[in-house]
Amino acid sequence: MTIDLNGLVANYKLLAKHASPAKCGAVVKANAYGCGIEQVVPALLAAGCETFFVALVEEGMRVRKIAPDTRCFVLNGVFAGAEKVIHEHGLVPILNTLNQTERWAAFAKAHGAPLPCALQMDSGMRRVGMSPADVERVAGQNHLRDHLDIQLFMTHFACADDVGHPKTDLQQEIFEQTSALFPDVPRSAANSAADLQSSGLTYDLARPGVALYGGEALNDVPNPMEPVVTLEGRIMQITSGESGDSVGYGGTETLTRKSRIAYISVGYADGYLRSGSHTGVPLRAVTQSTTAHFKGHTLKGVGRISMDMCGFDVTEVPENEINEGDWIELFGPNVPIDDVARATGTIGYELLTGLGDRYSRIYIEPET
Repeated sequence: MTIDLNGLVANYKLLAKHASPAKCGAVVKANAYGCGIEQVVPALLAAGCETFFVALVEEGMRVRKIAPDTRCFVLNGVFAGAEKVIHEHGLVPILNTLNQTERWAAFAKAHGAPLPCALQMDSGMRRVGMSPADVERVAGQNHLRDHLDIQLFMTHFACADDVGHPKTDLQQEIFEQTSALFPDVPRSAANSAADLQSSGLTYDLARPGVALYGGEALNDVPNPMEPVVTLEGRIMQITSGESGDSVGYGGTETLTRKSRIAYISVGYADGYLRSGSHTGVPLRAVTQSTTAHFKGHTLKGVGRISMDMCGFDVTEVPENEINEGDWIELFGPNVPIDDVARATGTIGYELLTGLGDRYSRIYIEPET
């Protein structure tokens, strides 16, 4: 697993350009989408990023250890009893409920000074965030407002990946109406998709995630991001089969010609999903298989993906050009991660964040 931090930095700069004149933060939850918080955060910091978003307090503690002078917002809010550790590590909780807001205000009052936080409203996604009515309650209660240093007012778009989706307009209208209750508080709503639309959705702070790591953020639009992660598997054995032979578990694929198959030491235990098998899996229809790349050749997946291995047809590759121990690209510059995701019935986010611990991670450091 090779992580090119030059690609990451280039993607951040492009997203920051799209967000301008708004500032641009970065979402580094889920171990920076599987790429490594300890490596990604310094690269983004050097590129000018000053605001980070994580899901969990533990992730935020890792960010603050690396970048103590930046802001780090915790998306998943404040669980009861976590107030002290959040404050001690200089994290900024995103308050998603009225109850969380009241508890944080009470903690700040006991502390003796207003404490930083963000407020998130649900503008129509029906996921997390306060209702407009609860936001109005917070705005109208001085005993809460007096103890809150509100640094950001937020929402999240449900359908920004579909350009022109009417739900985005509806959410934007509700968000703008409600944010008027906090006229001096910076606003944030733009994920990667909203940032790339460059359509007035970025407000004061964009917070891109998947696009930083090279993933597609917009549907049916060419992906402008540079690839960041290249996943390779090593050939453990090359086998031969005759026309009519069945391959892999269940014998669900039958060869239609004399073939050579390279088996790679990567499987679903490594996050290379079984659903990418050419022959489909139970409860799922047969779809196009995953493909791989080797020295200019596109390789079709063969048979079922197993726990620790998967097979690719290398019949078209000259025998003297491919051997045991060679590396095959599973996704990267030649095989877009989102193409693999589509073949497995999921999205690039899930592939990136599900990559296992058995990969050797190699980092290409940013050029200075």
